[in-house]
Amino acid sequence: MSITAAPPEATGRDQRIPLSYNQEFLRAFDKGETDGAFGHRHTLVCGWRVSGAIDLTALQQALDDVVDRHEVLRTALLNDEEGGHQVVRAPSPVALEIRDLGADGEASRDVRAEEFLNELDARPFNVRELPHLRAALGRFDATDAVLVLATHHTSTDAWSLQVIMRDLAAAYAARVEGRPAETAEVAQYQEFARWQQDTAGSGRIDNARAYWRERLAGAEITGITSDRPRDENLASAYGVHRFVFDAQLSSNVIEFAKATRSTPFMVLAAAYSALLRERTGATDIVFPTFSSGRYEERFTDSVGPFFNFVPIHIDTTGCTTLGDVLDEARTACVGAYQHEIPFARIAEDSPALLAPFANGFLAVVAFEVLQTAFPMEGSRVGGLEFAEIRGRHLSQKVSSAIPDGGLWAMDVLPSGELAGSLKFDHNRFDESTAVELVARFRELLGSLVDEPQTQLS
Repeated sequence: MSITAAPPEATGRDQRIPLSYNQEFLRAFDKGETDGAFGHRHTLVCGWRVSGAIDLTALQQALDDVVDRHEVLRTALLNDEEGGHQVVRAPSPVALEIRDLGADGEASRDVRAEEFLNELDARPFNVRELPHLRAALGRFDATDAVLVLATHHTSTDAWSLQVIMRDLAAAYAARVEGRPAETAEVAQYQEFARWQQDTAGSGRIDNARAYWRERLAGAEITGITSDRPRDENLASAYGVHRFVFDAQLSSNVIEFAKATRSTPFMVLAAAYSALLRERTGATDIVFPTFSSGRYEERFTDSVGPFFNFVPIHIDTTGCTTLGDVLDEARTACVGAYQHEIPFARIAEDSPALLAPFANGFLAVVAFEVLQTAFPMEGSRVGGLEFAEIRGRHLSQKVSSAIPDGGLWAMDVLPSGELAGSLKFDHNRFDESTAVELVARFRELLGSLVDEPQTQLS
């Protein structure tokens, strides 16, 4: 395993913290320090445009305040003869890089901001390095900058990055205003891990497991045949294809979702299921998506790898139109979220579900719609205004990675437009395949919202 052996001072019973189910799940994708779940590219990177004069000393102090506030950012995952566990370390300074991006350039500042973000997204981040948080500030001038935060994915998820940014802004404001930083207690990730262990045998969990056993009986996640089979001798080489759909299609999707009493995710999931059906020839479709995994309200403001793998099972066997697929998708999504439990429990009861991960010719592509937990657009904190860089247009050859397969993410922007990205391994897929998949998805999505009675291929 890539998680380190525990040093003598970290083996006391009072210091052993159990792993969460999600951390145990990540261990199943451990491929060492350069690949897989604990690899140096399994990172999360987000960027914000920052308007206003930035106090660099206050920014550094605020970054360190965040690490002090959230234990998981300074938590080591360890392994010994008794198994995996986690140990909280003392706070240490966050690495902050300052870069001059130049006031003028051939490309616009928005483009250069995205290029800066992509560059940092491609950087490795050793899971052994604490804290699990880095920052880089690219400055166009004294009042226009790009702030990029990077974390290792074993310590955070997308929701957590927004918590970190919100808390960072609050800590920065306190520092520049000379007042104490936030002192309200926040639930730590170790509390979540212990809570999961304590509630493992509850009636709610048992009922949900029964639901999933029936729902997924004999089912497998639907894998897409890759252009080349997996080569175990090659480390993954992930890139990402990004796109933004036109305003008309995006508006149609939102309005169609309202008219059919669906969420945008249900509509997008229906189009994605139709794509998988068309691409694979299978009619019984199962694909993984992600939830925030914060089952109790007290963990809303917590940082950690809470994200949960949720299987969406859409049986299109009896469907004749795209509208029929949406009906099945709506039922599947409601059932999945009403019975959500840690994926590890589902996998225990339905081991065949993961079979495609062992097939070197298949790739599992997860599909999600990103959640904006704490939008900061337009808010002014500590004399600064923050706007997350969400509508990204620039694809990249080298990016952060995922443990295996592919990741398709959609985002409903504040403008109402639909933005998306498809992350794929260049060793297994040609970029043209990613472009083709997105193009066909767009066609199916357009047909679904314009003519739901369109016959399935």
